[in-house]
Amino acid sequence: MSAAESPALPPIAILGAGSMGGAILHGLVGSGLAAGGIVATNRTPAKAVSLAHLAGVTSVDLASHPEGNRDAAASARIVLVGVKPAMVPDLLREIAPALRPGTIVVSLAAGVTIETFTSILGPDVAVLRSMPNTPAIVGEAVTGLAPAPGVSTEDRQLVRRLFETCGVVVEVGEDQIDALSTISGSGPAYVFLLVEELTKAAVGKGFTDAEARIMAEQTFIGAAALLQASGEDPAELRRRVTSPKGTTERAIAVLQDAHLDVVFAEATDAALARARELAAG
Repeated sequence: MSAAESPALPPIAILGAGSMGGAILHGLVGSGLAAGGIVATNRTPAKAVSLAHLAGVTSVDLASHPEGNRDAAASARIVLVGVKPAMVPDLLREIAPALRPGTIVVSLAAGVTIETFTSILGPDVAVLRSMPNTPAIVGEAVTGLAPAPGVSTEDRQLVRRLFETCGVVVEVGEDQIDALSTISGSGPAYVFLLVEELTKAAVGKGFTDAEARIMAEQTFIGAAALLQASGEDPAELRRRVTSPKGTTERAIAVLQDAHLDVVFAEATDAALARARELAAG
C-alpha cells in the first residue's frame, strides 16, 4: 500500500522531540499521513520554536507550559516517549493518570525495558519498544519494534504504519532490541566514520578538502543507491567492481587483511555490552 493509499494516522504526541523524536516528527510530517495532528513537547523555548513551523504540528514549550506533557498525552491515541532514559520513569508517572484506556505508548528510549513502562502505566495501555535510527528525518530509517505481551495485532500494525512513514520496520522480540541497536541504531555513525576516513585519504592524495568531500560522500551515496536499486547482494556488487589483478582488488586485499569482520564484531559487541549496562542502571 502506498503512502497515498494508506489510512491517516490518529492523533500523536511526541514527548521529547529531540534528536530521535525530532527525526520521527519530520518523517511523519513529510509523509502527509499525520492527519490527526501531532503535539510535540520540548523543555526549551528555542527547540519548541524550531518545530512550530511544521504543518499539522503543535509545538509545546514545557518551560512555559509545565502541564504540556500531560495535556499532549491526554489528547493522543499514540504517545511516543523520546526523553532521555533516566527521565522516563518520572515522565510515565506524570502522564499515567491522563492516558485514556486504549492509548498506545511507544518507547524511543534506549535501555528502558517494557516492564518499566507496564509497571507504571498499568494494563490498560498498550506498550511497544522501538529502536529507530536518525535517517528517519529523510524517510530512510530502520526501526526495530518489539511489542509487550498482549498488544493486539491492530495496535501493533498501527504503530508499524507510523514508523513506516519514516522508513522500514523490523519486528523483533524485546530480547533482540539491544542487539538491533548495535547494527541499525548505531550504524549511521559507522557509515559517517567511513566517509570521514575516506575523505582524509583523498586529502592525503593531494585533493582539496572540497574535492575530497565530494568524492567520498557521493561515492557512498551512489553505492547505496545502486545497492537499493539493483536488489543484488553487496558481495556480488563488490565483485563487479573488483577486476581480477586490478587496483580495486589490491585495495580490497589490504582491507581484508585488516580483519574488518573482527573489527565490526568487536565494535558491535562493545555497543551491546554498553546497552546492557544502561539497561541495568
